[in-house]
Amino acid sequence: MKRRLWIEVLGLWLAGCTTLDPYTREEKTSNATKGAAIGAVAGAVVGAIANDGKGALIGAAVGALAGGGIGHYMDKQEAELRRELEGTGVSVTRQGDSIRLNMPGNVTFDTNQSNIRPEFQPVLDSVVKVTNKFDKTNLRVAGFTDSTGSESYNQRLSEHRALSVKDYLALRGVTPPRLSSIGYGESYPVADNGTAQGRSMNRRVELELTPIP
Repeated sequence: MKRRLWIEVLGLWLAGCTTLDPYTREEKTSNATKGAAIGAVAGAVVGAIANDGKGALIGAAVGALAGGGIGHYMDKQEAELRRELEGTGVSVTRQGDSIRLNMPGNVTFDTNQSNIRPEFQPVLDSVVKVTNKFDKTNLRVAGFTDSTGSESYNQRLSEHRALSVKDYLALRGVTPPRLSSIGYGESYPVADNGTAQGRSMNRRVELELTPIP
């Protein structure tokens, strides 16, 4: 009976935790709330195993605080990244507690080059500004190319470009333990390599931000 009661209370609480998306103007459940829900369920299971319904209630509360805290932290970081990167050509997407920045090739590097274009440096400086404020996240830089040229050449170019971005971030103050880089070459295209527009979209660098475990 007690377990059923706390589940119903939790459901009512989650239903009320909606926010207005500033970009779509639609109501949505925040990622912090989703994290709290997941944490609450996980905590409740542990609590129920450890004890009776009382243990489930305590476990749900602890789990909700942990899950909601991470979600709220990433919510705030996402909002600041969107503000800083508006109009730069860099897209910001969110999946769970992961934030991904898609940096298209036309604003990052010249053709067949791995040196960061001077006009792209202020964009990366904006990323540094936010990620140094939210220093409880790791950053992984991934490089991608289109299918023009040999596979081995594209692999090396993607690695060099990812490393260039990683080194730039470190030079601007992001601590090295938070940084990693990887090149995927022409793998994982997001558009058709048979068209000029598609190849342009596939030439990109992605920066993924995830909470430090």
